[in-house]
Amino acid sequence: MLARLRKSFAGFVTSLRAEMGNGRETRAHNLFEAAAAYVSACAEDDQERIDEATTWVSPEALSFGVSELACRAVIALARERDESPRTVARALLGLPAA
Repeated sequence: MLARLRKSFAGFVTSLRAEMGNGRETRAHNLFEAAAAYVSACAEDDQERIDEATTWVSPEALSFGVSELACRAVIALARERDESPRTVARALLGLPAA
């Protein structure tokens, strides 16, 4: 996991340098778009899409977006299962019930 993050960050830095140097304007991506793209790419083990999503926003913004996506997903699953968010989160992580 750490290697994947390190590689993604290296791709981010490389693409940032390339973007600064080419002088062309690109569409700004929303941090939630970046988070959705990043998480779905991770779920599908698509390194190319992971690398692309990491270039859309800053690492801090991506981290916030992923965290927000996780919270919303846990809440949605908790409502669907009629369980508490804590129970759902622990189950998703394979932790014993508290």
